[in-house]
Amino acid sequence: MAILDARNVSIRIPTEDGIVHAARDVSFKVEAGELFGIAGESGSGKSVLTQAIMGLLPNADIFGEVLFQGRNLLKLTEKEKRAIRGAQIGMIFQDPLSSLHPYYTIGSQITEMIHTHENVSRADARKRAIDILGRVGIPAPEERFDSYPHQFSGGMRQRVMIAMALVLNPPLIIADEPTTALDVTVQKQIIGLINDMRRERGTTVIMITHDLGLLSSIADDVMVMYAGNRMELGPSRTLFREPAHPYTAGLLNSSPANYTPGSDLVPIKGRPPSLLQPPSGCVFAPRCSNFMDICASRRPPLRIFDDGTQALCWLEGGPATPATVKSQVAAAPETNAGGERERVIVARDVRLSYNTGGLFRSGKKLDVLQGIDLDLFKGETLGLVGESGCGKSTLARVLAGLVPATEGSVTLVGRSIASLNAAEWREMRKRVQLVFQDPFGSLNPRRRVSSIIGDPFRIHNICSGKECKQAVQRLMETVGLNPEHYNRFPAEFSGGQRQRIGIARALALNPDLIIFDEPVSALDVSIQAQVLNLMRSLQKELNLTYLFISHDLSVVRHVCDRIAVMNKGRIVELANAEEVYRSPRDPYTRTLIDASMHPRASGDTAERRLIKTIPGEAA
Repeated sequence: MAILDARNVSIRIPTEDGIVHAARDVSFKVEAGELFGIAGESGSGKSVLTQAIMGLLPNADIFGEVLFQGRNLLKLTEKEKRAIRGAQIGMIFQDPLSSLHPYYTIGSQITEMIHTHENVSRADARKRAIDILGRVGIPAPEERFDSYPHQFSGGMRQRVMIAMALVLNPPLIIADEPTTALDVTVQKQIIGLINDMRRERGTTVIMITHDLGLLSSIADDVMVMYAGNRMELGPSRTLFREPAHPYTAGLLNSSPANYTPGSDLVPIKGRPPSLLQPPSGCVFAPRCSNFMDICASRRPPLRIFDDGTQALCWLEGGPATPATVKSQVAAAPETNAGGERERVIVARDVRLSYNTGGLFRSGKKLDVLQGIDLDLFKGETLGLVGESGCGKSTLARVLAGLVPATEGSVTLVGRSIASLNAAEWREMRKRVQLVFQDPFGSLNPRRRVSSIIGDPFRIHNICSGKECKQAVQRLMETVGLNPEHYNRFPAEFSGGQRQRIGIARALALNPDLIIFDEPVSALDVSIQAQVLNLMRSLQKELNLTYLFISHDLSVVRHVCDRIAVMNKGRIVELANAEEVYRSPRDPYTRTLIDASMHPRASGDTAERRLIKTIPGEAA
């Protein structure tokens, strides 16, 4: 029996620029007790659709029906919607830190949820909150009840969000990217927790994510969305094994999980269309590798197959699989006169400790880095992996000279960083650059791209005026940006384009070393593939050296020559990438790899048959 039945839902959002067609005739059913996945690139309409279901789009025009346990959610009054939100439909948001109020304890925020929907005493509400915190895996829940959100790690904050969604035992939970940017081990714990609540409470889950590997291992049914349209819908076991729509196949081919040594990833070409003026034919036509003339002029029909798969496509057979692209052979590593490989970084016995007491009180000594020995060679990519809090980013800052080490030595391109004076450090800054995780947060939204990319030139007095403009435009062209967009602001670019802006800024001074700190963790798989391919091509062309920090081991395996695994401030394993994956020596490395491996959906290999075609509307 369907607990949620969405029928021909269309969403139109009025803006200053016009009407945004965020969803168009989207229909799907979610059976009681199942995990229903929604996948697609950013801007495809995934989150907007679920926000409409929750009644969180007050200014939007929403058409169609959304039946929840027989009631049409789109016809309810605001008071009736408030009664359902939380008590009947729980919501787990993507970013728990921004979803939790920083001024209130987590206990008070959970009990507020209880008091809003039920008439219970403060003592009973507190007892229920502590009980649910314990059930979602928060250690010492009675003590942590009075803690604030900033006192929890990312994974623990996500557990608090799950506790808030579960405390009223709603029959339906909507989880919007619940594991994005979490470590693989924490991600596995969160997924295990969601499966436990399904098994113990019979909870139904709608999960929104761009992690296709994750969905293939846990979802019962999956809907793939693009530009506000439902492109494909079907059982997970068949959809991931044999996608019926070229867009689904493109997403799967873009994933770093499709690892082929020596090959580039195969991203989906182009970018999604504007939702202000959707195309008259198939919305995916301009990017489709199976394009036919009819795709540009008429809406595609809905094809229904005997295995339960439905696809909105003119293609009668299965989509063509793009050929893998062999990357160019990397240049031979540079050696010195003695035939040794040139070292960009030499770190020996690096240690870093903090006093947790602050300025006015004594505290405990916290050892963040504990005896790090590391060499980074010219022209290679060294991956740095490990759980949050293991010291990855701190080590990168020490190696870049942003944080002084407590003990040990760091040599950067032949110079000991401890001996550099201010003038020498200014010169050294040209040789080490960073690209950050959040491309939007690291770019000033009030400044134009020309100023952002040109900053290194001005700071180091390299050029000015027309000469600087030409240099910036050359950099934009190098990283695949249109030089004509020189005067645009960051908000006018997509996530992948903003990350290219950050890379262009890092390349401005021809550095010896670029440190990438989680550069693709928040990007869709197709955009992620474009950025990773760009990094590899630039490295080969310019003989760059990379230190690549990531929690996504499939990404690290694809881009890195060697991998260093960190745990509790120490490097516990360091070897070639394939060696680490095929025969990990340290138990902690094996734990990380096991947590990152999602079993692929499996099923019979019977030939799929078309049983029904519903014509699309004429343009």
